[in-house]
Amino acid sequence: MESFQEQVSKESLIYLGIALFVLVLLYWGTSVVMKRMGKNPKYLLPKGSFRKLATPLLLIFLSVLLRIKALRDVLNLEEAGFWFRKASTLLFIFAMSWVMIALLKIVKQIVIRNYDVGVSDNLKARKVYTQFTILERIFIFIIILLAIGFALMSFPEIRELGLSVFASAGVAGIIIGFSAQKFIGTILAGIQIAIAQPIKLDDVVIVEGEWGRIEEITLTYVVVAIWDKRRLIVPTPYFIDKPFQNWTKTSADILGTVFLYVDYNVPFDKLREELTRILKNTDLWDGKVDVLQVTDSKPTCVEVRALMSARDSPTAWDLRVLVREKLIVYLQENYPESIARTRVLLDNQND
Repeated sequence: MESFQEQVSKESLIYLGIALFVLVLLYWGTSVVMKRMGKNPKYLLPKGSFRKLATPLLLIFLSVLLRIKALRDVLNLEEAGFWFRKASTLLFIFAMSWVMIALLKIVKQIVIRNYDVGVSDNLKARKVYTQFTILERIFIFIIILLAIGFALMSFPEIRELGLSVFASAGVAGIIIGFSAQKFIGTILAGIQIAIAQPIKLDDVVIVEGEWGRIEEITLTYVVVAIWDKRRLIVPTPYFIDKPFQNWTKTSADILGTVFLYVDYNVPFDKLREELTRILKNTDLWDGKVDVLQVTDSKPTCVEVRALMSARDSPTAWDLRVLVREKLIVYLQENYPESIARTRVLLDNQND
């Protein structure tokens, strides 16, 4: 005990104790304030926010502690001051990046919790959710990139090497630029999707002849969930450079069509009445559009189109299937002679 007191000065112990007390007090105060703000409905801070920040805050306080000279005096490692400072710098950069990413996720949670994507009329919610999801990934990518850059530049040797490379990077920069052109274009397309929003999460689209929903949007690719549970992976520039169908760009409701091919003697008025009866007896119909039209006439049949509306595309699909089946059953039971048939005219010639 005496040798320890001889090696360590009282001033170092006092400074270290004060530093530890201040750091613990700051951590405890931050914890109390954030937890109270999470419980108070007046504030926007969601519950569980402090848990996301607890570990990076501890690392920041630890980085500050490593830089204090009194700690090295107490540990009798004054000659390792360079490594303590270097570890403190790297740990601070890492922890601050972690804090910024955690804060970004908290802000996203605050913004999107007022929008429910699960409701039927979720256009605004999907728009906000898409923007924040893509922008969140962009900012995380930038934060990580800057953190790696700052960490590397903290080493003098790497900083000098970087400056020399930048000074003589004329032709090399052009070559790298051309090589990374496609990658940069993909990233820019992801940013453009976040701003212009030709697609949003949960949008119903037809891409490459496939019907599906936008399941995930990243900076480089988009995942389309096909109706039969397959996944179509599409590069983000596709939605900027090529035409595609977006059934829910401005609203979720959609029109559905059913085509029937019937005989010329079909009673159209009765068929219209049956269509109205079918639609009124199902919850799939939104009550807006109920139309039956003769859209074409051919030598062997008449084309009839039933037009109906639904609140979203999956419901419209189910409604179309139901109406097609019910109308066919109606014709079979009531007007079987109205079902289209192929007629063959036989010309009997006497020998």
